[in-house]
Amino acid sequence: MEDTLSDLRRKWLYLFIGLAALINFSGLFVTIIGPDGTLYATIAKTMAVTNNFTELFAEGKDWLDKPHFPFWMAALFFKAFGYTSWAYKLPAVLFVLMAAWYTYKLAIELYTEEIALWSALILLTSQHLILSNMDVRAEPYLTGLLIASVYHFYKSQRKEWFLHLVLGALFAACAVMTKGIFALIPVFGAVAGNLIVKKQWSMLFNFRWLLAVFMIFIFLLPELWCLYVQFDAHPEKVIFGQTNVSGLKFFFWDSQFGRFFNTGPIKKSNGDPSFFLHTTLWAFLPWSILFYVAVVQFFRARIKNAEKEWLCICGAGLTFLIFSASKFQLPHYITIIFPFFSILTAQYICRIESERSFLLVTKVQGTVGFLMTLIILLLNKFFNPDFSAIAVVLLLFTLALFIISLYFIKDSFRVFYLTVVVVLFVNIYFNLVYYPALTLYQSDSQAAFWLNKYNTKHLPLVKVNNNYFHAIDFYSNQAVLDYLPGEEHLLPAKPYILFAETETIDQMRKAGVKLESLKTFESFQITRVNAKFLNYNRRKEVINTSQLVLIK
Repeated sequence: MEDTLSDLRRKWLYLFIGLAALINFSGLFVTIIGPDGTLYATIAKTMAVTNNFTELFAEGKDWLDKPHFPFWMAALFFKAFGYTSWAYKLPAVLFVLMAAWYTYKLAIELYTEEIALWSALILLTSQHLILSNMDVRAEPYLTGLLIASVYHFYKSQRKEWFLHLVLGALFAACAVMTKGIFALIPVFGAVAGNLIVKKQWSMLFNFRWLLAVFMIFIFLLPELWCLYVQFDAHPEKVIFGQTNVSGLKFFFWDSQFGRFFNTGPIKKSNGDPSFFLHTTLWAFLPWSILFYVAVVQFFRARIKNAEKEWLCICGAGLTFLIFSASKFQLPHYITIIFPFFSILTAQYICRIESERSFLLVTKVQGTVGFLMTLIILLLNKFFNPDFSAIAVVLLLFTLALFIISLYFIKDSFRVFYLTVVVVLFVNIYFNLVYYPALTLYQSDSQAAFWLNKYNTKHLPLVKVNNNYFHAIDFYSNQAVLDYLPGEEHLLPAKPYILFAETETIDQMRKAGVKLESLKTFESFQITRVNAKFLNYNRRKEVINTSQLVLIK
């Protein structure tokens, strides 16, 4: 393998990194997917509309779950660009690009420019990270903030350390204000683990880390103040079905340790220790197998002359172990340590020396690319979505790019460029064909689009409270009143429009409520697709309906 980065390879890498960055923008205009994405978008919209950046509200009620930072970012973009899908998603994509930049910066500190470029490219083409930019939650923000914090804390171990320490603490605090104090695990694992393994005791116990902890606390004060104002200062509020709920206690304990031990107010079923092992296999596609090989090779080789590698191993390893031991596990959690995965994978592929090993890697990546393409073709056959003109053009572009790469790239790394082209093809299909077709079955967003066009008399809008119907709140150009049976005194004067599942509408009709059907929408919980739903010929068997009705 080549030890130096040729100008030609650098140009190819720049080209494919640019294309990889663009594919992360391809999901901007896809309707926000509920329930989580639409809930978070609605909370940020409420923040922007009311100019209340201190308190978090969902469906008119106090909301205590996630910290403020992602909502502040989304609300600021709503203020600047309006209440649209792309305005909600754009800041998250920008933080992912920041993650790629800092991944490059850290990798070039640890290794070489070539490994750094491959690290950025691998990160930007990892499947779940691209998915996270379409279905935006907290993880895109965390991914950028954490690797930025690690980079600056690593740089703060040198002579000109103070500014890097401040920046490391700032990014770490923003990460905590995104997900809670457990967000510090990758930072602590990378920085402290690396120093412990290398036995750099004087640096490990240096006073600057106490200063960093103090600065993190100072940068956290806006979050702590917001929680105190909304919850601790109002013990009479009913939160989680009880009074005297402390927002500060929830932030420091219940939302983190409570979830880890499954003892907090928000619980999950018992965790599976192997969950993130098999989740990584698909989430880090198309690089997951190479990543696992890279980790195995690292421990087999016991590389003594490359101590810097411990930074990524420790950062990813500690986080992976703690997540695996947790009782609260979700697939998107793992994306926050993808920068470490990417650097480890890049240094492995750039250090392959034997022709036999490289031939094996070529076969592995060829098989992975073939299987990913085959899955898309089979999905398209059974799902049978419509294609937009732009989707057809871009898919044809990837085909042309594949042919160009196959015949004109003479680089020994050609198989990796072809892998990137497969990622482009897969995610153009997902973000411009599959997900737009999928969201047609998200009845509450479809209802909002219909109302924005046809509710010309601006009749009041009421929805029967449903844990999955948040999109109508975000996408409607009017206020939405959440209603539960028994709260009739809260209903507006007739006539008004009601949105509910058809089953609820039928019960109201049987009870003698005078109503007129306006529009019926096919409905399915699209975050939980199954084989019948994906099969166009059997989809009707599992689809429900929701309705907009006029209450007279």
